[in-house]
Amino acid sequence: MSTTRPYSPGDRGPEPSGASGVSEPSSETPPGPQVRSLGLDGRSGVVPLARDFTRQALYAWGWLPAATADQRAAAEDVLLVVSELVTNACLHAEGPDRLRITCDNKVIRLEVSDRGAGQPAPRTPHRAGRPGGHGMFIVQRLCLDWGVVRTPGVTGKTVWAELGAPA
Repeated sequence: MSTTRPYSPGDRGPEPSGASGVSEPSSETPPGPQVRSLGLDGRSGVVPLARDFTRQALYAWGWLPAATADQRAAAEDVLLVVSELVTNACLHAEGPDRLRITCDNKVIRLEVSDRGAGQPAPRTPHRAGRPGGHGMFIVQRLCLDWGVVRTPGVTGKTVWAELGAPA
């Protein structure tokens, strides 16, 4: 189900400014969520770029290579949701600015920031036989939760979606 809650239950919100770039826990850092971030502003071919970036993160975090069909399906769902979120930003929001991926042992959170003012929503009623307009319906069906974060005084938004880790 879609939501406009700024963050999922239990989430304290985005990290403070300056928390960009690829970061992985080191031996000096306590274990916790792993975060990767990719700037997309002004780049071409952003959908395949975002999928490749996400695939590399899934390999680094042990989601791939998948040992079972369920694990493979979970990784493919993550890649599909990334594609849908980035494509929506391209089509409806002046292009994506940044992809941010956060992973802990139970959930992977995908965030796509853009400069658009629109509000993403699944088409209602959903008509499977019609071309286009299925992106947010797919996100809604595959994800545990999703929503939109807006920062007062800042143009644009961040659309986030969370998927469960494979069993």
